[in-house]
Amino acid sequence: MTEPAAPSVRLAAIQQPPVFLNLPASIDRAIGHIQAAADQGARVAGFAECWVPGYPVWLDFAPAAALWDQPGAKALYRLLGENAVVQGDAHLQRLQKTADDTGVHIVIGTHEKAGGTLYNTSFYFSPGAADYAWHRKLTPTYTERLVWGMGDGSTLATVQTDFGRLGGLICWEHWLPLARAAMHAKDETVHVAQWPVVKDIHQVASRHYAFEGRCFVIAAGSIMTKGDILDGFQSLEGTAPEAEDLLLSIPGQAASLVHNGGSAIIGPDGDYLAEPVFDTATTVIADARLAAIAEGQLTLDTSGHYARPDVFELNVDTRPRPGVTFGDDPEA
Repeated sequence: MTEPAAPSVRLAAIQQPPVFLNLPASIDRAIGHIQAAADQGARVAGFAECWVPGYPVWLDFAPAAALWDQPGAKALYRLLGENAVVQGDAHLQRLQKTADDTGVHIVIGTHEKAGGTLYNTSFYFSPGAADYAWHRKLTPTYTERLVWGMGDGSTLATVQTDFGRLGGLICWEHWLPLARAAMHAKDETVHVAQWPVVKDIHQVASRHYAFEGRCFVIAAGSIMTKGDILDGFQSLEGTAPEAEDLLLSIPGQAASLVHNGGSAIIGPDGDYLAEPVFDTATTVIADARLAAIAEGQLTLDTSGHYARPDVFELNVDTRPRPGVTFGDDPEA
């Protein structure tokens, strides 16, 4: 007698350009892509790092971006803040409604504003959930520290779903060994690895994470041309010529790819379920056979039988760490 097929879940990496720097238009576009993925049977849709409303590409490609008191960099930071999400706002509520309406679990990177600081924040929206979860990038990398603050251990988020636990990390967090260990201990079934572009070394990190964590990985990268960047900027009201000048200094023509994707879907053995796709705006889809996780755990479970708690111990501080706290004194 033939055994029934193992249950599976369909995963999607949304490799499409946002409307660069334009928050409402990027949310509109994201919803359209989520609905299209749902029509293809996807249960999880993963977007690239800070997809809403786009990775701050000037940090990597505009030669003067890091100069002190650079007028264009200051103007772009202002525009980014004006187009960042805020906890509980209508943009996040729209994404939660989309999850409810489509039945898709959404993992999407954003710029989040709290006070005067921007954070690189990934939000998790689950169908029927009372609230969303979020994760702030723990350590912005290199020039990213010009635009983002640091997250803390209170937002090492995972969410429970009917197919297992869903989590993720952002970009170079995949080279924070203790962050990986903490997330593996949360027993992820599906992990969304968010990158600006999933270039070769990022493929290595994503495949390593899948193998080490015995989970499925959606490696989500962005795709944008220089024309996409300038068109998005020009769609805004109240822009500044110095900001446009900095974007124009990015090398290439309108059709030149600034980010070229590389999104892929990886199984718990580290092999590709969907090979990386470069240079094309698309949605990468694959089916994850969930039994493959338990089969792989025969040989490796890094927080279980392959751990050595008698030698190594990890303590994760999950308390929020605001810069200022006030006591109970009503005069404070």
